[in-house]
Amino acid sequence: MSAEMDALVAGATQKLEALEAALYGLKQVRGRFTTEDGMVSAEVNSDGALVSLQLTEAVTTLPPAETAQLIIWACRQAAEDAGGQRSEVVAALNESFAPAQEAGAGSGPDGA
Repeated sequence: MSAEMDALVAGATQKLEALEAALYGLKQVRGRFTTEDGMVSAEVNSDGALVSLQLTEAVTTLPPAETAQLIIWACRQAAEDAGGQRSEVVAALNESFAPAQEAGAGSGPDGA
């Protein structure tokens, strides 16, 4: 009985560590994008919130509407980058839970 309990505790500990690693990983996510011409650089956090926006002086030569669109586009691309990073963190978390899920899947009523 003790070996079963030890295995249960070990499994729970591994899952907790995987969850903690995922939470840490999500906090580290930073999506970044710089336009090809280098005029606009945007950085967003894991929630997609803008945390940094850098504009070069060259952006002052553009019409305001074009500058606005360039900023929005850079922010959107940075958010997509952050989304991809978040997906990688969640995929790693899912993989850490996969063996337990697969083991449970084979014990169905049909014996498969």
